[in-house]
Amino acid sequence: MQSEIDYQVIADGLGFPEGPVVMADGSIIVVELAAGRVTRCWGDGRKETVAEPGGGPNGAAIGPDGALWVCNNGGVDLSTLQSGRGPGHEGRIERIDLGTGKVERVYERWDKFPLSGPNDIVFDKDGNFWFTDLAKTYDNVHEMGGLFYARVDGSAIKAVHHGIVSYNGVALSPDQKTLYVADTYTARLLAFDPDPDAHPDTRRLIGTVPGLVSVDSMAVTAAGNICLATLHHGAITTFTPEGALSSIPFPDEYTTNIAFGGDDMRTAYITLSTAGQLVRASWAEPGLKLNFNA
Repeated sequence: MQSEIDYQVIADGLGFPEGPVVMADGSIIVVELAAGRVTRCWGDGRKETVAEPGGGPNGAAIGPDGALWVCNNGGVDLSTLQSGRGPGHEGRIERIDLGTGKVERVYERWDKFPLSGPNDIVFDKDGNFWFTDLAKTYDNVHEMGGLFYARVDGSAIKAVHHGIVSYNGVALSPDQKTLYVADTYTARLLAFDPDPDAHPDTRRLIGTVPGLVSVDSMAVTAAGNICLATLHHGAITTFTPEGALSSIPFPDEYTTNIAFGGDDMRTAYITLSTAGQLVRASWAEPGLKLNFNA
């Protein structure tokens, strides 16, 4: 493990921030899982509320329509890690108009089943999206989640790999030919063919983060390396597509997300969720530009 890198705190006092989205105007939008809120951070300590969808907003991404698409897990009590249940706590995919703050629930079910705890999201070049469902935990029960594919117009949703309890971060390779998924509890990085009709047994193991750790969300670099937020020891672990790894520690057990921005895409924005902070650091290689963030 390498020594800690220098970073600057650019937003503080956030309620378990996750899902950073780097905007073209230089602001960074984060979700506040513990506050049921979506917040824009300007990098100089200024913050403003974008929307208050309630529940537990988790992963976020800009869609082809310019709206912010959010995976909402329905709410989690972070002191016990028990999921919220009942009205208002439904797992859902939401669309947020960044101009008005209007929140629209686009998907709450797949087939005849309700979504459980949607977690992270990535758009492909065609404007449709993949998302993970980490599932709910309550009363000594953990529901089933998995990997899903959906159309942005609300017309179709498909469970690509269901019956999994801890799929979390999701990202696409630079050539869009590989879909990466983080399996939280096993600390594994998996690869899929990004074909909603492919058999789930085509998944492959890229690597496992060693130690008593879990994994969370991720971002991919322009060279195709996968930067994976690592929980409990607090780090960003970088895998090459062949499985070699290196790690940079951060002083928060819940280092949960990373996103890239800046003119040269070498600025990393990282959420230190227990501390309630969004931080900025210079990265050794440029990140991958996402399909619709510009």
